[in-house]
Amino acid sequence: MTLSDILTSLGALALVLGLLGLIRYGARFRDRSVRSSASSALRVEGTLPLDARRRVHMITCDGRRLLLLTGGSNDVAIGWLDRADTARDGEAVR
Repeated sequence: MTLSDILTSLGALALVLGLLGLIRYGARFRDRSVRSSASSALRVEGTLPLDARRRVHMITCDGRRLLLLTGGSNDVAIGWLDRADTARDGEAVR
């Protein structure tokens, strides 16, 4: 193996590591932008464990609430809550 072969191999390795670093930076930037825009539209309000495997989640999507059962043999959307069901103490219902 000659000196030029070693330098070519090291240059190729440096190029691949540089490209991996750029991909990592781009993925981190993309993840931040997706997370900030999606957080306002979709949120997990709460989780209630039913047993060792199953849980009921209350999810808010664009101001509406959904009950979701997960962890069994399949996941089930229990249903959307009416506005009257989601009113809190002292909150007016429209």
